Amino acid sequence: MSLRVGLLGLGYFAQFHREAWTRIPGATLVATADADPATGAEHADLAGLLEAGLDILDIATPPPTHAAAIRAALPRGLRAIICQKPFCSSLDEARAVTDAAEAAGVPLIVHENFRFQPWFRAMKAALDAGRIGRPLSLTFRLRTGDGRGPDAYLARQPYFQTMPRLLIHETGVHYLDTFRFLLGEPEGLYADLRRLNPAIRGEDAGLVVLDYGGGVRALFDGNRLADFDTDDPRRTFGDAVLEGEEATLTLTGDGAVHLRAQGHRAAETILAAQDWPGFAGDCVHAFQAHVVAGLETGGFETAARDYLRTMELVELAYASAEAGCRLPVRSGAFD
Repeated sequence: MSLRVGLLGLGYFAQFHREAWTRIPGATLVATADADPATGAEHADLAGLLEAGLDILDIATPPPTHAAAIRAALPRGLRAIICQKPFCSSLDEARAVTDAAEAAGVPLIVHENFRFQPWFRAMKAALDAGRIGRPLSLTFRLRTGDGRGPDAYLARQPYFQTMPRLLIHETGVHYLDTFRFLLGEPEGLYADLRRLNPAIRGEDAGLVVLDYGGGVRALFDGNRLADFDTDDPRRTFGDAVLEGEEATLTLTGDGAVHLRAQGHRAAETILAAQDWPGFAGDCVHAFQAHVVAGLETGGFETAARDYLRTMELVELAYASAEAGCRLPVRSGAFD
């Protein structure tokens, strides 16, 4: 029997959710809801959507609506609730609904799809196979090139201009989560955040350094004004280098991953560039398929409880930038 999926919200990014559900065996998108009649949704609100006999509720509305939607859905006997990021309006709110979902016995999973991009999966596979030896350094350079001038972001996501927190809260969170996926939990964090475009409210550039045991470092270098070498900046959003004692992995703007052994110039392509469907390497599809599979295996990579750790790193980045120093990573530091 196919899982019955309901999608709440039909805004810009929800189009990728909607399309991806049509390609996932074992799941069927049976109903949508949105307050805007122009979207063509079957229902105007969550109440109507929940009457469609759902197995999975997929929430793709803005953060201020998340907690109420999750709480309204918990008594309905759903098999899972998926919630887009940024997850809720605050860390405290996210913790509260995570507690409520666990008490109700309903899996709550955050739609964090960047770690499901094929290039990061390929890098993780090579890392786990020992192909680069002991990891030494990971760098990701975010260069979206869409943040220049007074019209920055207006064409696609105009609310970016007024967000008090932009680079890390909205975008950098993806890479903090991906760094956790690749290298595990850091011991400390240092952030230097700044605003380059005076037309916006929040920060649009910055550095975040995560330090790990044994001297390993991960660097998120984000700049939304600068671009990089690619035909499509919204494929990889930037480039990456993962260096180890025995080899280096490189992600290029075409979505390819290359492995170069220490002391050699020739590189092996471990993931070739290709024309991926959907968004950013079809990572929305990969994430949603992971959730469907997880209902059988009982495991979800971005379950809400685990994702609170990523949200704590976001808060720590802002605290570090304000304090101007490295801060230790301690679970529950923002209780």
